[in-house]
Amino acid sequence: MNIIDKILNRPEFVNAPPILVDIGASGKIHSKWKKIAKYSVCIAFDADDREFGYVENAASGFRKLYVYNCIVSDKDSGKIDFYLTKSPYCSSTLEPDAAALAEWSFADKFIIEKNINLNNITLSKVLRDLKITKIDWFKTDSQGIDLRLFKSLSNEIQDKVIVAEFEPGLIDAYKSEDKLFNIVGYMSSGNFWLSDFITKGAERLTQADLSSITQNNLLKKLIQFSHRKSPGWAEMTYINSFKNTPPLRDYLLGWVFSIIHKQYGFSLKLAEEGKSKFNDQIFNEMKLFSLRKIKNDLFKLKFYKSIIEKLSKTF
Repeated sequence: MNIIDKILNRPEFVNAPPILVDIGASGKIHSKWKKIAKYSVCIAFDADDREFGYVENAASGFRKLYVYNCIVSDKDSGKIDFYLTKSPYCSSTLEPDAAALAEWSFADKFIIEKNINLNNITLSKVLRDLKITKIDWFKTDSQGIDLRLFKSLSNEIQDKVIVAEFEPGLIDAYKSEDKLFNIVGYMSSGNFWLSDFITKGAERLTQADLSSITQNNLLKKLIQFSHRKSPGWAEMTYINSFKNTPPLRDYLLGWVFSIIHKQYGFSLKLAEEGKSKFNDQIFNEMKLFSLRKIKNDLFKLKFYKSIIEKLSKTF
C-alpha cells in the first residue's frame, strides 16, 4: 500500500471523505483526481437540456458521484439564460463579446447558435441538499463566472478549501465576465497561495484577414497553428496556506494534495507542522516521502545535466 492509500484509509476519512467539486466537468474525471477518486465524493456539473436532478453512479470510480445536469450559478433562480455557441466549450451563462472577439482567430467558436433557458441551482443549495458542509478541492471552468461561483460559498467554506482551480480570461471574451486580475486580487487577500499558473492563448488574427490570405480551410488551420499565440486565459491553482490551524484531517489531506501537485517543499512543511501539532507517527512517513521526492528531483537534474554536457561535447 502506497502512502496516499495509507493516509486515505485512515479513520479520519471514513466518515469525512475528500469532497471534490467539478464545475464544467465535460463528462470526464479530472486527471489529478485519479489517485484519490475511489476515496472521494465528487459533485460534478454538466449543463444540458435533460431533466434536472442528480444521478448517483457507484461504478464511476469515485466513492460517490453526484452529477447535476443543470447550470450552477450564483443566482438564486430556478431558470437561467444560457448561450449555446458554435463550440460547446465556449457556451456560457454570459453573452460572448462579439466585438472584442472579432480581433481573434477563434472568434467563430463563440458565435451564438441559440439562446435557451435552463434549470439553474446554486452551489450552496447543492451542499445543503447533500448535507455536505465543506469542499476540499474546488475546480471550475465556467466560462466567465469562476470567481462569483467561489464567492457564492460562505466565508467558512471558502476558508477551508484546500485546493481551488480556476480558468479565467485575460481578454474580453464575455460581457461582464470575471477576469484573471479579479481572481488574483480576491485570492491574494485570503488564505491561499498560487501554486500553478499556465498561460493559454490564441492568435491575434481576424477571420477576415485569414480569409484574405486563403479560402482553403486546411491552409487556414495550418496558418493558425503556425501563427504566434498571445495570452488569452490561464489555468490557475491555489493551495490553502494552512495559517488557520486546521484539524488533523485537513493536514493529512493538504499533504496528499500537495504531493499530487508536486509541491514537495510545501508538503514537507505540512508534515513537519503536523508532527508538531498532533504527535502522530504518520507524519514521520510523510516527511520522509517529501524528502525523497525533493532529492529525486535533484538527482534527475544532475542526471540530465550530465547527459546534456556529454552530448554538447559531440557537437
